[in-house]
Parts: sequence; C-alpha cells; structure tokens
Amino acid sequence: MISLSNVNLYFGGRTLFDEISFMINPGDRIGLVGKNGAGKSTLLKLIAGEYTPNGGSISTSKGLRAGYLPQDLDFTDGRTVFEEAESAFEKIKAIESNLAQLRDELAQRTDTHSGEYLGLISRISGLEEEFALEEGYTIHSEINKVLLGLGFLASDFDKQTTSFSGGWRMRIELAKILLRKPDVLLLDEPTNHLDIESILWLEDFLKTYPGGMLLVSHDRTFLDNVTNRTIEISMGEIYDFKAPYSRYVTLRSEQQEKEEQAKKNQDKYIKHTEQLIEKFRYKKSKAAFAQSLIKKLDKMERIEVDSFENASMRFRFPPAPHSGKVPLKTELISKKYDSKQVLENVSIVVERGEKIAFVGKNGEGKTTLAKIIAGQAEYGGKLEYGHLVKLGYYAQNQSDLLDENLSVIETIENAAGKETSSKVRSLLGSFLFSGDDVYKKIKVLSGGERARVALCRLLLEPVNLLVMDEPTNHLDMQSKEILKQALLRYDGTLIIVSHDRDFLQGLTGRVYEFRNKNIKEYAGDVNEFLRVRKLSGFKGLETNTASPEKEKKKPSPQEKNYEKNMQWKKDLRKAENKISLIEKEIETLEKKIQATDTELADPEKFRILSSQQGFFGEYEKTRKQLEALTLKWEESVKHLEEIRKKTG
Repeated sequence: MISLSNVNLYFGGRTLFDEISFMINPGDRIGLVGKNGAGKSTLLKLIAGEYTPNGGSISTSKGLRAGYLPQDLDFTDGRTVFEEAESAFEKIKAIESNLAQLRDELAQRTDTHSGEYLGLISRISGLEEEFALEEGYTIHSEINKVLLGLGFLASDFDKQTTSFSGGWRMRIELAKILLRKPDVLLLDEPTNHLDIESILWLEDFLKTYPGGMLLVSHDRTFLDNVTNRTIEISMGEIYDFKAPYSRYVTLRSEQQEKEEQAKKNQDKYIKHTEQLIEKFRYKKSKAAFAQSLIKKLDKMERIEVDSFENASMRFRFPPAPHSGKVPLKTELISKKYDSKQVLENVSIVVERGEKIAFVGKNGEGKTTLAKIIAGQAEYGGKLEYGHLVKLGYYAQNQSDLLDENLSVIETIENAAGKETSSKVRSLLGSFLFSGDDVYKKIKVLSGGERARVALCRLLLEPVNLLVMDEPTNHLDMQSKEILKQALLRYDGTLIIVSHDRDFLQGLTGRVYEFRNKNIKEYAGDVNEFLRVRKLSGFKGLETNTASPEKEKKKPSPQEKNYEKNMQWKKDLRKAENKISLIEKEIETLEKKIQATDTELADPEKFRILSSQQGFFGEYEKTRKQLEALTLKWEESVKHLEEIRKKTG
C-alpha cells in the first residue's frame, strides 16, 4: 500500500532520517515508537504528504485512501457533534441531498406518463441503489456506535462542538476518521485525550479494522493489544520487527546481545590476526603469509552494533518528611461548575504511605478532586490535612504552565530554595539537560522535554503528600518506566490520576472509580479493579450504567466475598482512625493537666491560681473529660479487636 525507499530528512544541521526504507502492507498494524524528539510525528507527516523528504521516495497504491490524525488540529465551528461526525460521509450526504431534490421535483410534477417523469423515477431508483451500496441507511447507527464508544453521551450529540474542550474535539476528529474507514490509518497519539474506557473501546474497534495501520503511542498495553508489528526510530534509523511492542523489546534486546557478542569475537580475531601480521610481515619466509592475512582482513565485513540512545532520566524523590497517620481526610465534598454538578458528597480517608489511583471516564471529577486536594479549586464540604503535611502537586497541564520566555536553568533556579540552589545543574543533568541544553527557552522544547522540566521542579522540595494528575502525558516509554520506579520507591503518600493501565499496574494499593458524581473504592491495583468490575477494562461501563435491571442481578459468591472484604477493611480503617483521634485528644488533655499540676506544685503559682474564680471547677472538668475519653478509648480498642477477629 505505502512504500518508503531510502528516505532522508534534514532539519537545520540535524539528520532526522538517514535513508530509511519500509513498507506498510494490507493487514499491518504497526506501532511507531521511539524517544521524544526521535521523529515519530514527523514520519507520519511525511507519509500523509504534509512534509516532503530531502531524498528518497514515498509511493502509494493507486486510489489509496489514508486517514491521518495529527496531535494538533484546527477545528471547524458551527456544527453539532452529530453533524460534525456526519461530515465524514461526504459522498453519502451528496447522494442523500440529490435524492431529496429529485423527490421534491417528482412530487411537484403531474405528467406521470411522460418520458421525463419516467426518467426522473429511473434516476431516483439509481441513486437509491447507490445509496444502499454505500451503506447510507446504516450511517446513523455507525455514528452512534463510534461516538458512544469514544465517550460521548447521546445528550451530547445535539450540542455545538464549540461547547467542548480541545480534547473532546480531538475525539470528534478521531470519530470522523474511523467512520470514513480509510485503507490505512495514520494515528498520532490517538489515546492522548481518551479515558481508559474509551481506550478499551478503541482497542476492540482497531483489532477488527480491515485496513492497514501506523500509529504512534506511548501506551504499552494499547500497543500490545492492537499491533502486530513494531518500528522504532532511533538515531535517524529504524528497527523493524513483526511483533507487538513487548515482544519486540525482548527480540531487540536478544538481537543486540548477539551482535555485541559477535563483534567481541570478531574484534578478538582481528587483534590476533594483526599481531600475526606484525610478527611475520618483515620475515622473508613468512612475508607471503602476512600479505594473505592483510588481504583477508581487508575483505572482512566488519560487524557493527546498532547504536541506541542510551541516555535516560535518573532520579528518585527526596525522602518524605514525617506526617500524621492520616494526612488527608475529606467529608461530603461537592463541586459544581455553573449548573453542572461534578462531585456530590465525596468522602475519603487517606492513610500515611498509601498509594491511591483515581480512575474513570473523563468529566467525572478526577481532576476536580485532585485540584481540590491541592488547594487549587473551591468546593463545598470539609477537607482536613493531617499533622505536618507538606503537599506537592503536578497538574495535568503542568508543562503548559511554565514561563515560555525563561530558559530551562532559569525555570529551575527560580523555583529552587537555598538548600537546592547549588544542586540545580546536577538535578537538570538527571533529567537529560546538560551543556548548552540548559539555556534553551521553554518555548522551543518538545512536549516531552517540558514534562521533564516540570518533573524536575517537583523534586526541588521534599513533600509527604504527592498529588499527580496525568504525569505520563508526553513522556516516552522509558521515561514513564523510570517515573513509575521512582514512585514505587517514594515513601510518602501518593494520589495519582491516570488512564495508563501499564503505568498503574502494581503501583497503587487502592483505586477510586469516579462515576455519577461520586466514587467507589476498590482494593488492589488497576488490574484487580478491572477484574472485579468484570469489564475487561471499562468496556461495558456505559451499558451497566444505562441498564438498571442488570444492577439488580444477584452478585456472584466471588463478588459477595469481595464486598465483604471491602466492608471489613473499611470498618477496620474506621475503627483505627477513631482510636487515633481519641489518642490525640487524650494526649492534649494529659499535657494540659500535667502543665497545670506543675504550676500547682509551685506555692506562689498555687496561690495565684487558687484565687481565680472557677479555676478548680475548670480543672476538675478537664480531668473528667480525660476519664471519659479513656473509657471511650478502652471501648474503641475492644471494638477494634472484635473487628480484627472477623475474617475479611
């Protein structure tokens, strides 16, 4: 279908592609991967015809239809969501318009027996047949299926596209491309603006897509589930394997190990041969032998090991300062944007050292609650931070909030405190900014480079409550894995919003699903959540929500056990938190009484205090409060032991 032959591309003095060649064949589902800045998006633009190569050629089959989704688009206003999606069917809509015009003309004619009248009927009949062949009668159901699959509600269909954010409008563009069913799909980060449920729907759609596909993605799970071939761009060259990404990584590593071993063996042989040549070349009896060895070396094809970009981020979060046992507690949090209720009566208790994931459909309040926790949004209800909590917040658009006119080093130096100002250069080096790179302006950096600067800023001060909203946006595979390992080692409390299943796997111990203005708690990581929801992801979430009769279905024994275990954990956590609060109150009263007793032991202070009206009454009241709290503590401990004896 598409063939690239010895393609070269230069930007300034940099070679982006050096005589690369490959073909996209029918049935190929290619994952295009590589580090940020390697040229993935540029290669898609070359194939889509937006760029022209400096050398080589790109040829396509005659009549080939390609559907290209770039990362950035200019949108057209003035249509509803449904009308915009309908515009994908230009030919069908043209036939439909012609039919409507001819039918109106037919209805106004009275010469039912004339040749012109019969000719008009014949034209209508022909167009109706063409309309049926183009599957015009099914486009509305197709549009419904794709829009709903990509996360739109039926109530959104009649809304103007201008009422949606850029991310949702990108979904409309993706819907139009999928509805056109081109021969080959060229998709640049199609999952960037999708939640997990929509990603899973797109996976299922692409698995059965009849055309070819070349897509850029940093979502490892998505690539593994959708692709059957991987092309990696590195140092201007490509490495092509007929395998999904994870299998490709293994094969590529094995190939490189074999190449390195073969090169070692060859280098050893060459060194030994050169020693023989040096030994015998000046001896008459061995000169001919030495010359034969020289010719042999000259003819030898030297093994070259493919060079890879080995530089990668290396960092770990500073040790978290000590905080209270319950660093965060919310009670009945609610949030409304104009007339739209996003959150309603949301309550959570977060314990020290927990790692928690916020998941669910876009627009259900994940980012809103993260902002509320970070003090970035107003709300109704109650939010309490624990003792000595120091909060760090990474916003979803954190990299866009950087001052574009500052350089990389200025950005970090301005944010650094006295303790870290001397370490700025070293810290930037850990995030791959060295030499003159540190003087680059933020505005010239790629999305991945900006994300690295934003992460670097986050490490300037140690925190014990870290809130991160989609931190993997714009990061390549390797950088995401390094961030994940750093978060696994982080000894503070973590709340993370993400739709990346591979990134979340094994990272968190608790998941909150956001749905219908509230949240539901699940123990374990994202895979355990998906297993319990029995959705193979979030597939079917919309169906379950829209079908109350399914909700009434009796739970299975496994589901009953899970719910019982969850309730036991909640009861246990509630009892432990209650005891912790009582202990704090007891400690406060004991300190107060001890301070008073110390003062009463001093004769002069005793005389002053005893002369104060009501002093001893207040003193006795405090002692009785302490006794009552002690009894309450004993009852609570007994209750906790009873809970612990139960099986979770």
